[in-house]
This record gives sequence, C-alpha cells and structure tokens, in this order.
Amino acid sequence: MALAALALYLLGLALAFGVRTLAAWRRTGDTGFRRPDTTAFTAPWWGSVLFAGALALGLAAPVAALFDPATAHPPRSMGVTGLALMLLGLVLVLVSQTAMGTSWRIGVDEEERTELVTRGIFALVRNPVFTGMGVLLAGQALVVPSAISVAALAVFVAAVQVQVRAIEEPYLVRTHGAAYRSYTTRTGRFVPLVGRQRPKDV
Repeated sequence: MALAALALYLLGLALAFGVRTLAAWRRTGDTGFRRPDTTAFTAPWWGSVLFAGALALGLAAPVAALFDPATAHPPRSMGVTGLALMLLGLVLVLVSQTAMGTSWRIGVDEEERTELVTRGIFALVRNPVFTGMGVLLAGQALVVPSAISVAALAVFVAAVQVQVRAIEEPYLVRTHGAAYRSYTTRTGRFVPLVGRQRPKDV
C-alpha cells in the first residue's frame, strides 16, 4: 500500500506541477509561476514555507512507511479507500487546472489581471485545486496512517488558509471587484455551499 501511495503522490507532483507547467509554457510562453514576496514572516512567505513543508511531508510519509511495517500495511478496506481518495483528489486537481485555462497560476502578481473563472467545477467551489490536493493528502493519511501523513495534511490546511484568505481573495477583490464579491456569495470556498460570503459581508 505504501508503495502505491508513493507512486500516486509522485504522479500527482509530476502531472500537477511538471506537466501542467510545461503545457502552460508551450501554450502561452508563460510557466504560470509567480514569485512570492520573500520578506520573512509576511503572508506570502508563510504561505510558501507552509506549502513547501506540506509537499515535503507528503512525500516523506509514504517513503517512511516503506520502512515501517506498522504503517505500510493498514487494514485493506482503509487502504483501498485511501487510494481511491488519492486518485479522486488527483483527478479533481487536474480537472480544475484544465478548467482554469490560461488563467492558471501558482502565486499572485498584483499587476496582472486574468479572467475570473466561475464555470464548470468552479461553479461548485472557488478553490477546487486546493480541495483536490486536500482530498489526496487525506487519502494518503488512510493509506499510510502515521504522524507524518497527518502532519502533511495539517500543514497543507494551514498553508491553504493563509494563501486563500490572506493573499488570493484580497487580490481577487481588488482585481475583479463586484464580480468576485457576487461569486463568493453563491459559491463555497472549498466545499459546495460552505464558506459562502453573506451579501452584507462583501
């Protein structure tokens, strides 16, 4: 089970970051990466540090499990469920990235204005890429139940909260104004119907 989890995790990294970046570059001449503010202890710095930590922990979890029989072989039903969740999460990430088209970015450039994508999967949740990554890491915690896999999920959740609430949402409000505010009132943040803004709050 641990080996299958590692293979899925590595496949996810390759497809969601490597292949996606290459596809964006070939299509637009732009990799989609935006360099964050590296000033220590700012929101972009915390977001970057936490994301890097979550990705590293996510990789470490199945690797460590390969050498720990206690976590390498969970109950079969739990392991199968976890692998299914990992696959579902990866598919959600890839579908969401595709739906973003040329608006796909990693990071924020304050001087840049991209299309506000609200169709398809984005009509259900505002941040489906992060939702998919969270589902993948939750699945991995079932496949290789350990302190490392749980830590990977917890650090990822913290990273997403910083990235979305402190960086991306303020940027989208500044960039798209009323259109984005209206979108937040009808669409959940990470889960359908959950995290919608009340009209008086936006």
